[in-house]
Amino acid sequence: MDKKAKLWSGRFKEGTNILAEEMNASISFDKRLFRQDIRGSIIHAMTLQRAGALKKNEASKLIKGLRAVEKEISSGKFVFTPGMEDIHMAIEKRLIEKIGRLGGKLHTGRSRNDQVALDERLYLKDEIVSILALIKEFQKTVFEIARKHVDTIMPGYTHLQRAQPVLLAHHLLAYFEMLKRDFDRFSDCLKRVDVMPLGSGALVGSPYNLDRHFTAKTLGFSSVTENSIDAVSDRDFALEFLASSAILMTHVSRLSEELILWSSQEFGFVELSDAFSTGSSIMPQKKNPDIAELGRGKAGRVYGNLVSLLVVMKGLPLAYNKDMQEDKEPIFDTVDTVKSILKVFPVMLKTMKVKKDKMRKATAEGFLTATDAADYLVKKGLPFRKAHEAIGRIVVDCVKKGKTLEDLAFKEWKGFSNLFEKDILRAIRVESSVNARKIYGGTAKATVVKRLKKVEDELKKG
Repeated sequence: MDKKAKLWSGRFKEGTNILAEEMNASISFDKRLFRQDIRGSIIHAMTLQRAGALKKNEASKLIKGLRAVEKEISSGKFVFTPGMEDIHMAIEKRLIEKIGRLGGKLHTGRSRNDQVALDERLYLKDEIVSILALIKEFQKTVFEIARKHVDTIMPGYTHLQRAQPVLLAHHLLAYFEMLKRDFDRFSDCLKRVDVMPLGSGALVGSPYNLDRHFTAKTLGFSSVTENSIDAVSDRDFALEFLASSAILMTHVSRLSEELILWSSQEFGFVELSDAFSTGSSIMPQKKNPDIAELGRGKAGRVYGNLVSLLVVMKGLPLAYNKDMQEDKEPIFDTVDTVKSILKVFPVMLKTMKVKKDKMRKATAEGFLTATDAADYLVKKGLPFRKAHEAIGRIVVDCVKKGKTLEDLAFKEWKGFSNLFEKDILRAIRVESSVNARKIYGGTAKATVVKRLKKVEDELKKG
C-alpha cells in the first residue's frame, strides 16, 4: 500500500502491510456512522470559524463539501474500500479530493479519538429514542391484550408447576411492569449518552479556543464532558446501553419461553398466528413457534455483545487504545437485534389466539386452591402451619382417590375437620381464590381493573 495514501503517513517510511491493513480497517462496519460523522464535522467547522481558526468562506466551503460527500454516500455512489481505514478518514479524504487542500484544515483541533466518541454518542442518542418509542408500543400492545382478559383465569406457576389461579390480565401486566422499567433504564442511559466529547483531542484537549458549549448546543447535547482523558477513553455509556438491552432481552426471552410452552399441545393455552410460525421440512403436521424461539435465542446474542465489550475495556490503560475499535460491532448488532425484536413481537401478540377454556380447565386440576383452603382454616383460628399440614393430608387423599378439591362433598370436608362449614365449597372455587387477592398489586379482578385504568392514563400521558 502506498504510504502517501494515508492522511497520517508523514512519519512512516513504509506502507502498511496488506494483512495489517485489513485487520486495522473498520470501514466495513463503521461506515454506518457517516451521517453522524458529517454532522459532527459540519458543526466542528462552525466552531473552528468562531475560534478564528477558519475564515467564514473557508468554513462555508468545507460545509458545502461535506454535504456533497454525504449526498454521495446516501445515494450509494460512494465506494468504500479497506484502504480508507475508517469512516472518518474516508470522508476527510473524499472531502480533500472534492475541494482541495482546504479539506485538510477540517481536522484542526480534533483527533479521531474525540471524533469517534462523538459519532457513537450521536448514533446512540438517535437509536435510544427509537428504542424508547418501540418499547412504548410494546407496552400498549400488552395493555390492550390484558384489558381483553380481565375475566380469563389461568394457572399461575412456580417451578413450572401449577401453583395458584391468576387472571391472564394480571400475568400479562407483569410484563408491562418489566417493560416500564426497561423504558426507564434506557431513558436514564440516554442522560449519560447525551454528553458532548468533541474538543477533547487525542487525550489532553485542544490548544485552539474552541467553544465546546456552542458545539454541544448546536449538536443538541445537554452537557459537555468535564475531563478530556475520560471523554476519549471510556465507553461506559455504550456498556450501559448494552446492559439495558441485555435486561430488556431477558424479559423478551422469558415471554418467548412462555409463548413457546403455551402454544405446545401439552399446554394449549394459545395459538400463534400462521404468519408468525413456520413448518417442518419433513413433518407435515408441525407448526413451530420460530419467531418466539428466535426472540429467546437472540437474547444470548445481546448478552454476548455486552460481555464482549466488558472484556475489551476491563484491562485498558488510559487513554485511547485500538482495542476500543471493537466497541462498534457489538453496539450496531445490539441496536439491530433489539429493534427487530421490538418491531415484530407486538404484532405477533396482537394476532395470537388465547384459548380461555383450556386455561380455565387447567386451573381445576392440580389443587390450585389448596392455599385458600388453608387460609380458610386460619380464619377459623388454626395456626397456618397446622392448617398447611391439614390441607396437605386432604390433597394426598384426593390424589389417592383421583379427585380434585372441588370434587369433595361438604360431608367429606367435615370428615377432615369440624372447622369446615358449607362456605368452604365457595372458598375453594377458582373465582373465589382469584378475587380474594384484593391486596394492592394482587390478582383480584377489582384490583387488576384499577391497575389497568392507571396504566391507560400513563400511556395517554406518554
